[in-house]
Formats: sequence, C-alpha cells, structure tokens
Amino acid sequence: MPILLIVLLAVAAEITVMVSVGSAIGVLPTIGLLIAATLLGGFLLRREGTRTLAALREAVFLRRTPEREVVDGMLIAAAGVLVVLPGFISDVLALLLLLPPTRALLRNRIIRRAERSRPVIVVDSVVVDPDAVAPTVIQGTVER
Repeated sequence: MPILLIVLLAVAAEITVMVSVGSAIGVLPTIGLLIAATLLGGFLLRREGTRTLAALREAVFLRRTPEREVVDGMLIAAAGVLVVLPGFISDVLALLLLLPPTRALLRNRIIRRAERSRPVIVVDSVVVDPDAVAPTVIQGTVER
C-alpha cells in the first residue's frame, strides 16, 4: 500500500511540474524540453553503460570483486527506467544518476550500508580430494 501511495504522489508531482512549466513557457517548448531531456538521458545512458560494462569486464579479468561495477550497473538501470518515464522530475533524477560524481556518492553509500548489514558467516568443513590415491583431508574453520 505505501508503494502505491508513493507512485501516486510521484505521478501527481510530475503532472504538477509539467503543467507549471507548460503554463510558464508554452506547450511546444515544454514538449521540446521533455524530448531533449530524454535524448540527453539516452546518450548518457549508452555512454555510462558502456563504460560500466568495460569496467566490469576488467574487474572480472583481474579477478577482483566487482562490487562497484555491479552497483553502478544497478544505478544506471534505474536511471534508464527514469529516463523513459515522461516528466521533469524523473528526468532530473535520471540525469543525476547518470553523472559519475553523483552516482559515486550514492554507490559508496550503498556499498557501506551493504557491508554493515553483511551477516557473520562461520563455515566448518572437510575438504577431500577424491581423485587422489590416498585422499588428503584438510579440516578447517572459516570465520568472517
């Protein structure tokens, strides 16, 4: 229910802003601004998506955890959804998500929050090499 309320408020805010801008500058310039924002967002979406995909490939190639790249991809995907929605508020939010400095601020906050909420993992295991003539058994405990 709260999500439906948030969506309805967002739609009402978008309509209010569009009507206000339309009454201030006219209908055709308002439509032109919406189209220009969508085109700019599409251009930035393609550019930043390509950069993030290249960074993800590099992280995988170098065998390091691609947490930054995955979060960037998630934020760019959210920006893509916002760019498609008609309205000035969603376009501004999408453009902010597509700009690397503002995306980095949000990305770092998401990563810090995820690290704080990471559960403690304790694994007690036995590793056996089944192909060996005399299997080597290594017992250990991993704590994180």
